[in-house]
Amino acid sequence: MRQNISGSSPYEPIIGFSRAVRIGNTIHVSGTGPVGADDANAADQTRHVLTIIQKILEQAGAKLEDVVRTRMYLTHVEDWEAIGRVHGEFFGTIRPAATMVVVAKLLNPAWRIEIEAEAVLSI
Repeated sequence: MRQNISGSSPYEPIIGFSRAVRIGNTIHVSGTGPVGADDANAADQTRHVLTIIQKILEQAGAKLEDVVRTRMYLTHVEDWEAIGRVHGEFFGTIRPAATMVVVAKLLNPAWRIEIEAEAVLSI
């Protein structure tokens, strides 16, 4: 059974996406940007994004410990260490498979990071 889970992004109805989709015991979290923390530094934007992801996972019946993969899209390669450290604050003992990719731009030019996540619940 499919469950679409909405977040607070103003882009959801415009683009036509859900913050997360749960199918069975798998939860896919859409690319999540630092909405509301646009002017923050890369570390604080990352912390904000991961907090949004944590909250949406909870709405889907999951927790950070259920995350098996993250994908981080950075707009500035020099931010990788700061972003990585914050990722480690949230996932240091969980250690999901993770990817960092440097991209030219994100939806909002002020964003330095966007993150996707996938979680699998134990049955």
